[in-house]
Amino acid sequence: MHSKFSDGSGDVREIATIANESGLDFIVITDHNTLRAKDEGFEGFYGKTLLIVGCEINDKENRNHYLALGIDKTFSTRLPAAEYVKAVKEAGGIGFIAHPHEKRNSMEEHPPYPWTEWEIEDFTGIEIWNHMSVWMENLTEQNKYQSFVHPLRSIEHPPEETLQVWDKLNLKRKVTAIGGIDAHAHRVNLLGFFEVEVFPYKVLFKSIRTYVLLSERIEPTDDPVKRKYFEKLILEALRDGRSYVANYYHGDATGFRFFAESEGVTYTMGDTVPYGHKVHLRVLIPTHHSELRLIHNGSVIDETIGSDVGFVVRKKGVYRVEVFHQGKSWIYSNHIRVGN
Repeated sequence: MHSKFSDGSGDVREIATIANESGLDFIVITDHNTLRAKDEGFEGFYGKTLLIVGCEINDKENRNHYLALGIDKTFSTRLPAAEYVKAVKEAGGIGFIAHPHEKRNSMEEHPPYPWTEWEIEDFTGIEIWNHMSVWMENLTEQNKYQSFVHPLRSIEHPPEETLQVWDKLNLKRKVTAIGGIDAHAHRVNLLGFFEVEVFPYKVLFKSIRTYVLLSERIEPTDDPVKRKYFEKLILEALRDGRSYVANYYHGDATGFRFFAESEGVTYTMGDTVPYGHKVHLRVLIPTHHSELRLIHNGSVIDETIGSDVGFVVRKKGVYRVEVFHQGKSWIYSNHIRVGN
């Protein structure tokens, strides 16, 4: 999301306070080409919410937007994407391709910013679901007023092209997925006489969320060392793929699990399971009668309904699951890799 330090309308403290009121454990602000929120000491706990600061980097043509986390300085927009992606990695940070297949023509003042440099291999992961991008892509002259008043209803599913590219990338190496709201809380004048906030932070905090699996619970603290430790746990989970993406609008996905069991060892999302012994995949879903798809190497190989589902692995490859609640796209897991 973005604050007043780039092109958002919200004060950093205000955003973090709203996040705490919304029950979020952590948020990440990624203002464009600046770490000002970090430099001015805004990182920390706001109630129970941990605020982490990264930045969104782009090239000189304002393309190839890259969400960089875990860095202490930003990089010039005069650099090509290959160089700032590599620089983030060399600085010990992680990075995710933002809204990679963005397409829209509904607002000339807000053109699309797709990713074009797919030959680069130093990025950590990819944003598979971006609320703002999907919202604007679905915007038409016929539905624009409904979309402005109810911005959560038109976010139906991640772009299929992005899911296909993500699966293909994972056939070669681990590429982890995140989701984002890309909130700016823009204020727009409608009909020439009243102003509305199109993407209020409070509203979008009920939309796309990235859930992480940690080794211990985050506890609010004023100790800067402990706070940095909690931040490290979160960034490692995002880096390693111990996470999943869900649309909170269709239900809280807390409690979802996708894991593998083999020879008495349990493996979670982001892990690699040795192939050669019997491998079982298991999915736990926090609501009953959800529809589930098992994806192997980018293709659906099984579909079922339930809240506790098991599968027997018969082939090497990368596996993930998609969960639908009442026919609506809800949860997208990261991959579990079986075999090298």
